[in-house]
Amino acid sequence: MDNSLIITLVILTAAIIAFLTDRIPADLVALLVAVALGLSGVLTPDESFSGFSRAAVIIIIAIFILAEALKRTGVTDWVGSFLLKMGGSERRLTIVVMSVGAFLSLFMNNIAAAAVLLPAVSGASKRSGVSTSRLLMPLAFGTVIGGAATLFATANIILSSLLRDSGSAGLGIPEFLWVGLPVVIASIIYMSVYGRTLLKGESMLERTQAPNRGDSADLVAAYGLGGNLFRARVPENSFLIDRPLEESTLREKFGVSVVAIEREGRKLVSLSPNTEIRQGDVLVFEGDEEDFRRRDVEPLMEHLPSEQWKERDLESRQVEIVEAMIAPRSRLIGESLKSVNFREKYGLNVLAIWRLDSEIATNLGEEKLQFGDALLLQGTRDRLRIAAADPDLIMLMSLDEPQVTAPAKARAAVMIFVATLVLAIAFPAIIGPVMMGGALAMMLTRILTTEQAYSSIGWRSVFIVAGMLPMGIALVKTNAAGIVGQYVAATFGGQGVVMVGAALVLITMLLVQIMNTAVVATIMGPVAINIAQQAGFDARALVMCVAVASAMAFVTPLGHPVNVLVMGPAGYSFKDFLRVGFPLAVLLYFVSMGFLYIFWLS
Repeated sequence: MDNSLIITLVILTAAIIAFLTDRIPADLVALLVAVALGLSGVLTPDESFSGFSRAAVIIIIAIFILAEALKRTGVTDWVGSFLLKMGGSERRLTIVVMSVGAFLSLFMNNIAAAAVLLPAVSGASKRSGVSTSRLLMPLAFGTVIGGAATLFATANIILSSLLRDSGSAGLGIPEFLWVGLPVVIASIIYMSVYGRTLLKGESMLERTQAPNRGDSADLVAAYGLGGNLFRARVPENSFLIDRPLEESTLREKFGVSVVAIEREGRKLVSLSPNTEIRQGDVLVFEGDEEDFRRRDVEPLMEHLPSEQWKERDLESRQVEIVEAMIAPRSRLIGESLKSVNFREKYGLNVLAIWRLDSEIATNLGEEKLQFGDALLLQGTRDRLRIAAADPDLIMLMSLDEPQVTAPAKARAAVMIFVATLVLAIAFPAIIGPVMMGGALAMMLTRILTTEQAYSSIGWRSVFIVAGMLPMGIALVKTNAAGIVGQYVAATFGGQGVVMVGAALVLITMLLVQIMNTAVVATIMGPVAINIAQQAGFDARALVMCVAVASAMAFVTPLGHPVNVLVMGPAGYSFKDFLRVGFPLAVLLYFVSMGFLYIFWLS
């Protein structure tokens, strides 16, 4: 066996293990792959970093910028809110949520589409009385499966680029609709008729819904904070008297946070680091009361009897308690609340963190934040509105004012976007320059500033694609793709192109449940092209099989970041995705094969 082939397979295997274990960020793994291929001599230096010059990377960057322009002008919020108002019953809401998610995914990155719709869906859930846990999985599935009907999904951009590199014509925007649209429709029918019956009745966050709160859950009770809140009075001679909160050392020495102060019959919940503690104040603490009592040996405080806590106890006319999600590309991911000075930066208290299906309410300052975490925030409406405009957070609430920066330019943004799509359809051979031209037009017309455009780009996605595309070159150059292609062609080729396509769809569907779809595309794309070249099949048809299957990443939460995004607020588990997603995967396998046969494999 050729040394270059062995090295390529070793690097690929190591990369797959790294992707699966998730101990190293996926973008870093992809860049390490490119470097390893260059240093090992498998690829030339130019080839190892050629991914950064490929049209696929340019298109992905352009899509992020175009989507940001639509978001900042309020277009996507308007579309989402308008369509969600059409909802009523649970079944109708399921259909609308999935349809809107799939529609926005035609033009936006899947994660961006889900992030835009998440607050609107949460609001629709509260208005209709339908549990969010019965709507967020349909939202995730709609946005993910919507990628089957568009060129603008990352995997499809990569596959089209690989086709052009092999000498074939790329795949255009309309060509994905012939198979992708029936797949989307089938998934909506499944979820509205049968899939929703497999979803849990309500999330763990909603099981403690207070009957006197109308259509909104009592978040303090839902997060289980009742057992972590306690009261204590500041006695005479306490060293806390006349000290501001920031100098009290309560958090550092005693592991508790002050979330309210009762003073002279009034309740103070709008606290700042400079708020002074006075003798006789009753402090409302969040933390472990027993641990505090053990540490309070002086004694520092006069402990008071326990109470039954409700959300209204920590709110006032100016102060509210809301939930917020960590955004997909948030700079907070991997950081602790203490390291980013969260309270000082946002002027908000973090009362608890909801991760997967459980709450974290102690030692919050040291907790490393993860993608998909939900934060329970306490603060004034003004501070919440400022935080809602921060791209690092997604507020799960509707504020009085839309968080847009250029509403007057919405019409111009739509015109530029539509013109870009029309030109991309008319001139598929130059889609890269066309898409980037549209992105630049958004900046030239001052719909976006250059800083806003640059900050909107999901650089992790860009680096994953740019780093893994050279692996596609290596698989072809070392004939690794050819060897796999020979095996598949020898096994199924004699039975015709339909059996080969069916095998590619199945293999790709299995891989995308556990690996990034962009990575799967860079591996399976060259294999599909090589099979076509050896067996004399249409390479575009086999690549379309891989493209459609790449959008079916919903059987496990590992399949797509959108699945992780909805896990926190809905309280989903791995089993929930398997229970609902597996029957859908089986259904879509046969639906996709039927339409692939009609339009591509016959």
